[in-house]
Amino acid sequence: MLTHYLTMTIAVLKRRPFYTAISLFGISFTLLVLMVFVAMADHALAPMAPESRQDRMLGVQSARMFGPESAWSSNAGYMLFDKYARTLPGVEALTIFSSFQSVATYLGDQRITSQMKRTDGNFWRVFDFTFIEGGPYGQADVDEARFVAVITRATRERLFPGAASALGKTFEADGQSFRIVGVVENVPDIRYVPFSDIFAPITTAKTDAYKRDIMGDFQAVALARTRDDLPIIREEFNARLSRLELPDKAYKTLVAPFETKYDAIARESPLADRSSPDRQGSKLTVFLAILALVFVTLPTVNLVNVNISRILERASEIGVRKAFGAPTRQLIAQFVVENVILTLLGGAIGLVLSGLVLRAMNQSGFIAHSAFTINARVFAYAVLIAFAFGVISGVYPAWRMARLHPVEALKGGPSR
Repeated sequence: MLTHYLTMTIAVLKRRPFYTAISLFGISFTLLVLMVFVAMADHALAPMAPESRQDRMLGVQSARMFGPESAWSSNAGYMLFDKYARTLPGVEALTIFSSFQSVATYLGDQRITSQMKRTDGNFWRVFDFTFIEGGPYGQADVDEARFVAVITRATRERLFPGAASALGKTFEADGQSFRIVGVVENVPDIRYVPFSDIFAPITTAKTDAYKRDIMGDFQAVALARTRDDLPIIREEFNARLSRLELPDKAYKTLVAPFETKYDAIARESPLADRSSPDRQGSKLTVFLAILALVFVTLPTVNLVNVNISRILERASEIGVRKAFGAPTRQLIAQFVVENVILTLLGGAIGLVLSGLVLRAMNQSGFIAHSAFTINARVFAYAVLIAFAFGVISGVYPAWRMARLHPVEALKGGPSR
């Protein structure tokens, strides 16, 4: 039966190439946009090095203080984590690190700007970087404030062009001299939590004033022992902050929850309640779902209209088949299968175009160090979206025509 439907579908598509071309364009363009977005989201959020253990990771990426008449939003301060997050239950490892900042290095007369992040020793336990030279600095290096650094492959090529190895070499950044102990693979800019060009011990900062700040320029990521420990970590840290007495009397509450990367992004969306420590991811999911639905609705309606026009041309065929006893369910199944095949064909074209667009984005350096690909997850999404697109846009036209009375169908369709 399926072979018969496939043969008929090919014949129908050849019969009116104009309608076929319109349908394929609408389907492929819609899926092209969706797949590029999905591939970028997957590259930013899916588990992969150096964030391959995201299913056990929670982070604090922002902090907000609220008062009766004012609010203060920034990153958290080092003291907040040092004092209130060190002993959280269920945590296998906790890392505290600064946000990246721009620093200058001079190579002769050339000024090279890099991003630098200062971290503790646990940073290399929580994140699984791929080392191509040497290794990470440890907690002893942090405790002793040793001026050692780990750099990325791209930074090595910029600072020491043509050098086979960077281990043991020194360079200046932020007016300080560092010795290289390790080189890691590049981190995409889109992975903004672990991203940096240069990593150095947190204690090499020019002043230790950061140790006394509740609000500042620091983030923290906790690696839980098991996924079951994630709610415990969230609830305990929120409870500790609720009992915190803020030094500035203008503010009454501090919100800086440990949350997943997706929830952290959702907290910055317009729909989020930033004054609540509760998870905000569901609101972003609803917003994105509505956005995707609105984006898909127009091409779906257009495809429905095209399908109705295409099926109307086959009214006589429908009338003959109904006159010979073909059940409505069989006719609907045939038309839906035909439309799904057409949609999957358009999806295949959209998938190829998506690959070309993503390849062009990689080569352009639009997002530094990113390598957007259509992996198994993105491919599965593409097939699912194409299939759903085909079913949704094919059911109504098929149902409408399959319910025609044989006499109306033999006359060329319903009277207008």
